[in-house]
Amino acid sequence: MPGFEFFSDLERQEVHDVLSTGVLMRYGFDAMRNGHWKAKELEQELENRLHVKHAQLVASGTAAVSVSLAVAGIGAGDEVIMPTFTFVASFEAVMMLGAVPVLVDIDDTLTLDPAAVEKAITLKTKAIMPVHMCGSMANLEALQGICNTHNLLLIEDACQAIGATYNGKALGTIGDVGCFSFDFVKTITCGEGGAVVTNNSAYATHADHYSDHGHDHVGTDRGAEGHPFLGYNFRISELNAAVGLAQVKRLPEFIAIQKAHYTILREALSQIPEITFRAVPEGGEESYAFLSFFLPDLNLARYASKALKEAGVDGCFHYYDNNWHYIRKWEHLKDLKTLYPVSAEVKDGLKYLQTKTFEQSDHYIGRNLSCLIKLSWTEAEVKARAASMVATINAVIAAR
Repeated sequence: MPGFEFFSDLERQEVHDVLSTGVLMRYGFDAMRNGHWKAKELEQELENRLHVKHAQLVASGTAAVSVSLAVAGIGAGDEVIMPTFTFVASFEAVMMLGAVPVLVDIDDTLTLDPAAVEKAITLKTKAIMPVHMCGSMANLEALQGICNTHNLLLIEDACQAIGATYNGKALGTIGDVGCFSFDFVKTITCGEGGAVVTNNSAYATHADHYSDHGHDHVGTDRGAEGHPFLGYNFRISELNAAVGLAQVKRLPEFIAIQKAHYTILREALSQIPEITFRAVPEGGEESYAFLSFFLPDLNLARYASKALKEAGVDGCFHYYDNNWHYIRKWEHLKDLKTLYPVSAEVKDGLKYLQTKTFEQSDHYIGRNLSCLIKLSWTEAEVKARAASMVATINAVIAAR
């Protein structure tokens, strides 16, 4: 990752097709297009590759999460259970709809702990939203069982995990609705973009309408289209879709490269007895976009993170001290720092964050390093990186 490392003539040709028509909007202007409908083509390509009935492109991964929640009927006062380790967009999308994000502990998968989820369910719980961080997944079988028992929705935030599978199915296609991000640093990039995927036809229709101001897209006169319900502008542009269309056709190529590089690094780090690796649920195969592993304690992970940077090994993230991906430093959420008044439901619903602690999550995130896997490395560069990582971490362990 990310796909921008491997831009080719395929991406350039798809973009040229759009610029040659001058039509940058995904809807309308039929006569000017010369048959080019990049957003529609990308949606079809996603449906084919992910083996899902419906895909709806939107402007970003954040938009995808927002639309996924909206089409599932989640709104004011509803509770959505989600992990403490995610990107801030996940809880932002929940709060945008007036719902309440209920953050619970992760386990050694670095995703939702099913036992913690079970304990967090209340009469207000409407959905469970696992976030498949750093290319791997939650125990979806356990979470689906919980949803079935309590009549809850399963919404997959697979924004960081395109190309990963669980029991042979693409992540994002297993729950009631799923979402992907195609921003600039994802395995597949549109520059900015995202997608909502589902096998539920009603959800698909709602996503189509809701993401475009409620337009029903019936007929050929956009100004005469009906509005079955309120919506917002979450549209993707044809330029963004054109880049993504070229990129998604190359997904198998990208995943194969990531897996090869990941394997070299993991085999090298396996030589260090003190290192253990992120757990992947049985039946799961990650996208190999990151290599995530644990050191024995927080201090050792901090020293290793600093030493790796000093050794020139970039892209290894210690999320415990990260402002954007772990609850520990989300003061803007805990203190509800907003530009506008929030509803009483959200304000009351988030009071638990004033006193809630997450020792189990700290235990895993504090000891974790997640190292991105670049597509552009040569095999020699990967092997040199592996040797440097092993030497650096061994030196830190010896010096402790």
